[in-house]
Amino acid sequence: MAPENFQKLEQEAEESFPYLASDEKSSTLRGYEDISRVHDTKSDLNSTSTVSTVNKPVAPPWVHFVAGGVGGMTGAILTCPLDVVKTRLQSEDYHKQYNKTLKSKNPVIQAGQHFKETCSVIRQLYVVEGPRALFKGLGPNLVGVIPARSINFFTYGSTKEFLSKQFNHGQEATWIHWAAGINAGFVTSTATNPIWLIKTRLQLDKTKGKNYKNSWDCLKYVVKTEGVKSLYKGLSASYLGGIESTLQWVLYEQMKKAIEKRSQLEKLKVGHENKQKTTKEQIFEWSARSGAAGAAKFIASLITYPHEVVRTRLRQAPLEATGKPKYTGLVQCFRLVIKEEGLASMYGGLTPHLLRTVPNSIIMFGTWELVVRLLS
Repeated sequence: MAPENFQKLEQEAEESFPYLASDEKSSTLRGYEDISRVHDTKSDLNSTSTVSTVNKPVAPPWVHFVAGGVGGMTGAILTCPLDVVKTRLQSEDYHKQYNKTLKSKNPVIQAGQHFKETCSVIRQLYVVEGPRALFKGLGPNLVGVIPARSINFFTYGSTKEFLSKQFNHGQEATWIHWAAGINAGFVTSTATNPIWLIKTRLQLDKTKGKNYKNSWDCLKYVVKTEGVKSLYKGLSASYLGGIESTLQWVLYEQMKKAIEKRSQLEKLKVGHENKQKTTKEQIFEWSARSGAAGAAKFIASLITYPHEVVRTRLRQAPLEATGKPKYTGLVQCFRLVIKEEGLASMYGGLTPHLLRTVPNSIIMFGTWELVVRLLS
């Protein structure tokens, strides 16, 4: 056979090879498949390895910035009354006022008592201070939560993408989620601490506007009487709180991966791996991912909650009879609160905190995903 015929035969064999990937259906009526893709998906059904998925377009960093801000704003508005209650139950003055009744040792009964206490505080706020009191601190909360969530989502996504490309061949891993979460928490806390301090002072103000007329007035008063450095009171506790957001991110990523893996395996089992998802399936998966965000926040909050109380006390900045600050640092505040009020006081306001943060996370992450999809 002439050499040119060998070359022609070789060329035809190379062109037809991809069409041999599937012998279940005729390959003459459809485009070819990647044979390595078919091998991977079939072997995955009989193993616990990661399911290969179709590459999805990566959203630009600015999309995460905008989506994080919109999600944070939506959650903050809807859960503001519970945020006010949580902050008051964490503070020293209100802790004494609201925690007069003895709590049961039975955890189930105790949870009911805390829930009843939370509803009582909301009612008292509405009756005594008016409906506007339920939204005290909403202004600085929105001013803070929009950039805070934008910075957090943007920093997390950018750090995760950078570490994946530079150190792990473009693949995600748990250590990358940890590192990205820690970096996002550090950057966000440093950038937004002054805003949260103003919000805390406004929520703890019980003079009906006599001390602070608004956020700007509170800012001027704090800087004038306590100095610029006072705007960063509680920053050390905020850094400690970065552990909570990091833990939430890691748990959320693991839950989301499990949801996606289960969805892909279901498709492979019925032989519909290339079929487009229906609207019902997309809504179900979106709901599952949003619920995963709430579950991740619930677990992370239970583990790391005491830092919330310490942070509020440091921002509250109560004075001793001598005129000196009562709390001078993170460790000193931990020790003093436990010594004077007991270990249970480190969980003051936990019920309204969970009632607020869990649905807030569901709303925030759900909105974030929707906005990312729309803008991408």
